[in-house]
Amino acid sequence: MAEQYEYVPHHLLGHRVRDVASGVEGELMAVVNEDVSDSVHEHWMKLAYIRAASGREFTTVVGNVQPANDQRTI
Repeated sequence: MAEQYEYVPHHLLGHRVRDVASGVEGELMAVVNEDVSDSVHEHWMKLAYIRAASGREFTTVVGNVQPANDQRTI
């Protein structure tokens, strides 16, 4: 069985970012290309793992990530 994820480099790793979908800010901990399918057919997505101020991490699609101090989308 092949790996179901792989880490992807990102220029904002370790920086404060905002998830534009939820408005929540936190530190970008990882970007992972992950097979999110629950069937035999693979469906790969790049997910950003963000650690919020509460200490809990959440995911969002990497396209929703922007620097917290800047309004332009990455």
